[in-house]
Amino acid sequence: MPDAQDDFIRGQALGSAPVPLSVLDLATVGAGRTAGQALATTVELARLAERRGYHRFWVAEHHSMPGIASSSPAVVLAHLAARTERIRLGSGGVMLPNHAPLVIAEQFGTLEAFAPGRVDLGLGRAPGTDGATAAALRRADRLSEGADEFPQQLAELIRFLDDDFPDGHRYAGIHAVPGPVQGRVPGGVQRADRPSVWLLGSSGFSARLAGALGLPFSFAHHFSSGNTVAALELYRQSFRPSEVLDRPYAKIGVQAFAAEDPAEARRQLLTGALSMLRLRTGRPGLVPTPEEAESYDYGPAEREFVENRLASAVHGTPEAVKEGLNHLVKTTGVDELMITTSVHGADARLRSYELIADVYGLS
Repeated sequence: MPDAQDDFIRGQALGSAPVPLSVLDLATVGAGRTAGQALATTVELARLAERRGYHRFWVAEHHSMPGIASSSPAVVLAHLAARTERIRLGSGGVMLPNHAPLVIAEQFGTLEAFAPGRVDLGLGRAPGTDGATAAALRRADRLSEGADEFPQQLAELIRFLDDDFPDGHRYAGIHAVPGPVQGRVPGGVQRADRPSVWLLGSSGFSARLAGALGLPFSFAHHFSSGNTVAALELYRQSFRPSEVLDRPYAKIGVQAFAAEDPAEARRQLLTGALSMLRLRTGRPGLVPTPEEAESYDYGPAEREFVENRLASAVHGTPEAVKEGLNHLVKTTGVDELMITTSVHGADARLRSYELIADVYGLS
């Protein structure tokens, strides 16, 4: 039954937080800033998260989006591993259909060698981009080719991570390195740890698959809040104990932002909402400044989109954010919250995570 993976996955709630709190970062690039500056902020945020008691820090794969610099999670995570000591690091997620499973097994095996016992491999089946870019990544004409094969790709990836293809399989003689094979060859010494595999989703497909495989599940509440409760229930109903978990473990991503002034919290979040509006309408760009977001001439449909986006976020004073996050845990029954904050200003984003840590007494 469950081994040390269970402890790595579950974490511990600190202070007055009802569940462990974690961070999802997209390395957002604001207008007037470079990708290098955005990635430097990601490093600063990861170090802050470790210092303040957040459980894990994930970065997400996106492509062909000028306002997001996290197109290569494994590269970013290697950099973070060298600049942190304890916090769990992972992908939220790697979009598996974009990659060969062996490549991901080797990338995350390398990360595990750099940061033993600290690596999460969160996997999604969406492209993390538009259809044309996905086709360029996958070298395939049909976008569905990758998504339809996700369960098979997942099974293949896990076998590469565990190095346990059965005799006679076409990959039985192929080994992901770094990996378990290095502990079985003459003179070999290899740690038993491997990256913890998570499934990510914004609908029921990955929820059901994660449950059937006994894997932890992360739901994208921050952009699919209407499906959260149903997906979590499906995950729990589908769950079967495994060597990884003996009972379900679910977390959700939530857009949250704290500021001393609630009006300022809304003002900052408006920048991310406008950025998402532009992305959804085929105009991806850098995250606008608060001044640009306030002065933008919103049409009726655009205003509705932005207001719905803000309504699904938890924002306001630190106490208001605490109340909102606690309510979310109560209504969903999740085991962990992963906070993400898409705003223009680096200082405001860092300050928000400090305020949330303060209000919960994390450290």
